[in-house]
Amino acid sequence: MSDNPKPDIKDREQQVLKLLVDHYIAQGTPVGSRTLSKLPGIDISAASVRNVMGDLEEMGLLKSPHTSAGRVPTSKAYRVFVDSLLEVQEPDSSSLSSLKTALASGTSHQSLVTAATHHLSGFTRMAGMVTVPRRDGNDIKRIEFVPLSERRVLAILIISNEDVQNRIIDVERQYTKEELDGFSRFLNDTYLGRPLNEVRDRMRSDLNQTRQDMSELMELMVDVAGKVFEESDESQSEDMVVSGETNLMTHADLGDVQKLHGLFEAFQQKRDIYALLERCVSADGVQIFIGRESGYDALDDCSLVTAPYEMDGKVLGVLGVVGPKRMEYARVIPIVDVTSRLLSAAFSGRKQQ
Repeated sequence: MSDNPKPDIKDREQQVLKLLVDHYIAQGTPVGSRTLSKLPGIDISAASVRNVMGDLEEMGLLKSPHTSAGRVPTSKAYRVFVDSLLEVQEPDSSSLSSLKTALASGTSHQSLVTAATHHLSGFTRMAGMVTVPRRDGNDIKRIEFVPLSERRVLAILIISNEDVQNRIIDVERQYTKEELDGFSRFLNDTYLGRPLNEVRDRMRSDLNQTRQDMSELMELMVDVAGKVFEESDESQSEDMVVSGETNLMTHADLGDVQKLHGLFEAFQQKRDIYALLERCVSADGVQIFIGRESGYDALDDCSLVTAPYEMDGKVLGVLGVVGPKRMEYARVIPIVDVTSRLLSAAFSGRKQQ
């Protein structure tokens, strides 16, 4: 969200700005004063509209592309529009029914997240994304190690019946099954039943305290177990499901090859977008980032609409859509909001089953 102060806009200026943004979102072409003066809801002459548009341009809310006589909204205008002038449209009943059915048939956390992502992209015709349920607060039920090829070990973290994480880690030397079984017993005896984030923090603390008198066995275990709890960019990218990236190719505003290349690379890496969604975990309700408000160059020509989802009052993750700044905010914002509420209800309902 933007921290810039909102411009002081009079009622007539608000009226003209709202009509212009609505028209531009619908048509995608620069809007002239004559066009606006003929729209329903305007009660001033074309000359007066032209003067108001000039004032709005001086405020940085409108700009003239190339040599066109018309004007288009700036990112600042979209921010004013979304914050003060927007009239949202509730999703139609068929869309709601389709989403409810898809979420009701979810058999796991992953299937619920995937269903929500596909429906977000389908309903909005943009890119949908959902971070998978946050695991840090969940208790570890068991840790197992399986030797693979030379200097590689498979670590299996059982968080719950529906959340089993497999991580392949690179180690300093080859370990026997007996050694790895010993590490598993030690870790299960020491850390079993504790939340993942607490285990990570406690392990770091324990290792720092004992590092100076560390036995050879402990040094070996650090090589293996320490890497299981490392947070990496790769693990973050696996914690987000994205769908409908190719929908962005259908939007003329994002038709530039360079823009699309930067966007698709951002979706491929996921790291920056995941970090942006994580910033919304503690947000209350829908959050909207317009253009450079996201802080990421790849999203300069985009808007991101997000909302957290939860289970029994505890936030599990964040969902959202990415599209052009000229998106149908009135339609997209309620879709994101209702999807977050239905996904929250689906997770809470599964827990009660």
